[in-house]
Amino acid sequence: MNSKKTLLFVEDDLSFGAVLKSYLEICNFAVTWLGDGKHAVSAFREGTFDLCLLDVMLPHTDGFTIGREIRSLDPRIPIIYLTAKSLKEDILTAYQLGADDYMVKPFDADVLTYKINALLKRVEGERSNDTKQYTIGKYLFDARLREVRLGESRQLLSPKESALLQLLCEHKNELLPREVALKKIWGDDGYFTTRSMDVFVTKLRKFLKEDPSVEIRNIHGSGFIMTHGESGSR
Repeated sequence: MNSKKTLLFVEDDLSFGAVLKSYLEICNFAVTWLGDGKHAVSAFREGTFDLCLLDVMLPHTDGFTIGREIRSLDPRIPIIYLTAKSLKEDILTAYQLGADDYMVKPFDADVLTYKINALLKRVEGERSNDTKQYTIGKYLFDARLREVRLGESRQLLSPKESALLQLLCEHKNELLPREVALKKIWGDDGYFTTRSMDVFVTKLRKFLKEDPSVEIRNIHGSGFIMTHGESGSR
């Protein structure tokens, strides 16, 4: 039996929020509902969610700000805004921030569930088609086998080493924010996990040291950037 898809639902209207939460749970979703925006981002950090439903006008922190911060933590998480704000400027702002959909209240709950399921199906399809082999300079990294190869030499990686190297490959020549890696791999961005990540980066540098064109640079206070001589993935 498949596990339920998890939704982060942020809505300050208590009556509407309670009704929609119950309806979504009847539709076999697991729903975490927050009544204001104050703790929305911390809830996202601490939980594991497949999709976010955000009101725009919220106490403490508005939905657009929440969406922007969630996007910085996970660029691929689907976000649907549910709001009474129907002005063109608001709709454009939402999509400029990376919204996957924007529904103006009142809306049909059946239509919402169809949209949620369509977005989740799209994301699952994208992830199933993800590249699992990467060229890193002279090395070949197979994420499925957790293996780095250079000629006949093979280095088996631990699950966390492999997950971190794959994130660096996906962010090639771009900053991989510390908090993104810590949240995805360790589920926590506290002091001790940050130090643990530094140890893993050092290990990866050793595994890739035979090719001097491969470099994993520490960007102080922000994260890491991996660059190498050959580009591309397979």
